[in-house]
Amino acid sequence: MAHRKHWLLVPALLLFIGCQAKITNHDSKGTSIVCFGDSITAGYGADPGQDYPSILKGKVALPVINAGVPGDTTATALRRLDSDVLAHNPKIVIITLGGNDFLQHVPKSETLKNMEAIINQIQAHGAMVVWATVKTGFFSDGYAKDFEQMAKTKHVLLVADILKDILFNPQYKYDNIHPNSAGYKIMAERIYKAIQGF
Repeated sequence: MAHRKHWLLVPALLLFIGCQAKITNHDSKGTSIVCFGDSITAGYGADPGQDYPSILKGKVALPVINAGVPGDTTATALRRLDSDVLAHNPKIVIITLGGNDFLQHVPKSETLKNMEAIINQIQAHGAMVVWATVKTGFFSDGYAKDFEQMAKTKHVLLVADILKDILFNPQYKYDNIHPNSAGYKIMAERIYKAIQGF
């Protein structure tokens, strides 16, 4: 019976390995994890040390760098990519961008162009991209399908709608946009679950 259980695990293991192989740079030799984004990454609204990168730091072996800048759009993030991200020789770069583009009415074509450039440069550097997307809009999301398609095309690990069940739940909110410490803890757990095994 024990042997049968082991054989049942083989297809699941092969499926997991297959999924890994589809992610560009899944075997990166980088030496850090860089969290790259806007105020959601910076941890606006969290108690000290309770932003999601700080919580993630307690769960992984590699150094975790918080490269979040409040107010960042994809354009301003792209301009600091070399100094704030690639200079740290990342193994994994976790991106949370796009919300400010939406709020500032940046044309979607420009946002997508910038995101593609960000992903291309990170992958060319040899790091794996994890894209934790944030839903834009209260009733619909004008970016979701485009982000999903780009993630698929670029073989990026997508963590879709990272603020699901957080964004509209006062228990997990600091203000109308940002999580509180409890909300950031949920974010960190979701991202940690996604990157386990890489």
